[in-house]
Amino acid sequence: MATTSTARTAPSVTGHPADRLLDAIERVGSPVCVGIDPVWSKLPAVLRRSLPEVVGIQRFSEGVVDAVAGRAAAVKLQSACFERYGAEGFAALAAVAARARSRDLVVILDAKRGDIGVSAEHYAEAARGRFDADWTTVNGYLGPEGFAPFRRGRGAFVLVRTSNPDGGLVQSLRLDDGRTVAEAVAEMVAKAGDESVGASGFSDVGAVVGATHPADAAALRRRMPRQIFLVPGFGAQGGSADDVRACFRGDGRGAVITASRSVIFAFEPESEHWIDAVAEAAARFRAEVAEVVRAPR
Repeated sequence: MATTSTARTAPSVTGHPADRLLDAIERVGSPVCVGIDPVWSKLPAVLRRSLPEVVGIQRFSEGVVDAVAGRAAAVKLQSACFERYGAEGFAALAAVAARARSRDLVVILDAKRGDIGVSAEHYAEAARGRFDADWTTVNGYLGPEGFAPFRRGRGAFVLVRTSNPDGGLVQSLRLDDGRTVAEAVAEMVAKAGDESVGASGFSDVGAVVGATHPADAAALRRRMPRQIFLVPGFGAQGGSADDVRACFRGDGRGAVITASRSVIFAFEPESEHWIDAVAEAAARFRAEVAEVVRAPR
């Protein structure tokens, strides 16, 4: 069984969520987030030989947290990779989130929740109280009512233009007024986000905008000047440093670039020094994205 659990009520969190995230970026010197998407068959052999599956998933994820601390501003925990194990998986997810917070990492719960009314309240309370997430990814298809509960002292990253190839089947459709669906969602996100803007000038409502669509990102940035972009698709999914430039504002702020597989599985399967390999990959990732931010715009 997973070895650690957390209380149901999250500790108090001070400060605006956008300010906390930008402070973390400032500390590490690069706007990077490492996605923790653990898959049992890809774990180091030393863990798979010695531990039950869910315990190995937790130990691996905690090792990744330790490896990237000080090198990444945030970790993005893929809820599905833990949920599949039921109650033990949820306990492991809570333990990994607690470990990340103890290492001064911003915690993003990648759960893509989307509901309204009391159902949304329950999902949001789980994100805050069970997992103590600073931010949660949410589906905005049900409108601002669906993600409002996730904003109470925390932040919500709304899916706007995702990195998967099929996303364009819906997100790129043209409305009668000429906007794409993604652009219409972006304007909804920007309007909702105006209700809560931190000292940094950024809102507690952010946007998921994939690195694999740089032209779309530029158009969306114009519509969402106060949104922090959570940018998946970097590395293994094909997004490059050049692709993510459009996600940043002219001042070099406003985006958090995420990488998962290219960092967390950057080791030989039989290596006993896998944590060192992950740390080295995280350091390279940090340096590469920092160079993008420093480049003339």
